[in-house]
Amino acid sequence: MTTPEPAGGTLQGLFTTFQSTLGSRSRSLIEPITRAVEPVVAAARPLGRWWRVALQTVPVPGRIVLFGAIGCLVLGFWLNWSELVFAGATLGAALLIAVGFAIGRTTYAVTVELNPRRVVVGGRALGRLAVTNNGTRPVLPTRMELPVGRAHAEFQLPRLAPAQEHEDLFAVPTNRRALILAGPATSVRGDQLGLVRRTQTWTDRIELFVHPKTARLKASAQGLVRDLEGQATKTITNSDLAFHALRPYERGDSMKNVHWRTSARTGQLMVRQYQETRRSQLLLTMGADLAHYAGEEEFELAVSALASVGTHVIAEENQVVAGWDGGQLHSRNPVSLLDDSCRIEPVTRRPKPLREVVRQSAGRRSQPSVVMLVVGSLAPSPDIRAVATLFSPDTVFTAIKADVAGEPGMRRIGPVTVASISSLRDLPSMIVRLGTQQ
Repeated sequence: MTTPEPAGGTLQGLFTTFQSTLGSRSRSLIEPITRAVEPVVAAARPLGRWWRVALQTVPVPGRIVLFGAIGCLVLGFWLNWSELVFAGATLGAALLIAVGFAIGRTTYAVTVELNPRRVVVGGRALGRLAVTNNGTRPVLPTRMELPVGRAHAEFQLPRLAPAQEHEDLFAVPTNRRALILAGPATSVRGDQLGLVRRTQTWTDRIELFVHPKTARLKASAQGLVRDLEGQATKTITNSDLAFHALRPYERGDSMKNVHWRTSARTGQLMVRQYQETRRSQLLLTMGADLAHYAGEEEFELAVSALASVGTHVIAEENQVVAGWDGGQLHSRNPVSLLDDSCRIEPVTRRPKPLREVVRQSAGRRSQPSVVMLVVGSLAPSPDIRAVATLFSPDTVFTAIKADVAGEPGMRRIGPVTVASISSLRDLPSMIVRLGTQQ
């Protein structure tokens, strides 16, 4: 959006355009006028800046009163109508009185604190607003505004002497998972009618993470949490840890793999073969398309399931890559994953197919050993089955379906094992059942 040009710049541009249309004789006549106007143009620039500041200070009610006063005075004097002149003078006096409330210097040191900075849904979070007059003169009473999430808190500050401190405590609602931003704290000076409003910002925004509820998973649920040594696969390799069999020596084989005792007994060189072991890597993805969920409760259940599995896998010191439609989730530690889960929101505009969401989460990483997809009860089965085509047959693909109106259970959709949960209490038993089926 282009900013309006100051009045001085517009006037100078008109003169320049006018000069270009004139001949050389006419220009000689215009040049003295242009030189005379240049000081006026230079003086108009700061006036334009002051005008923009005045528009920010005077809100819509004050502008209505200002233009009403001007209109009444002009019409009253023009029509010789004393009632209009009186009304205009009254409105002008009211505006001047309102300006007097906005005059004054504020010398504050403002601190906004949230304790704790991370809570679970339904937990208790308290905030503290501390204002200190760090000037040498008393500060008149004023009002402090503090946005907290979608709410808007207001605090009345009394007259503060030099070095005097005023403190206010407030509670932050945590009835739903969210990333709540508190601040910035803004002091407001003005009249009670809102004709003039002078604001000044004192603090930055502070984040409060309201984590989703999570379920404690059993450590024995190793179906989705592989051990650190890795799991043996069906792939045969010449160098690994899990011994498979012996085979005759072939040209190019490393001599360090020769099994000398068997070679001496059979009379020919025999080398060892191994089963390839892979480090466990879980790809954990959630589809956030709002059309796949029956309601907000079901969506929150899916987020809780994602956070429960992810934090448990990280606590077991296994590799996990987590993501959703909005991008990757940080999974360095359980706290970072829970923090990022607060940012997950339903996608309503141009949602991506589940296959594309999982592909985006996987990126260019190596083939994962386990893929888990968290979806809603309305997610189409063909879309879930299509995700399995992204990975090799060695990859275990499971899906957790949040279905608050259904019954917990397990079924197969092609190569995919789908576990339905109606509440977070069903998740630990479903994870154990998924592990026993691998």
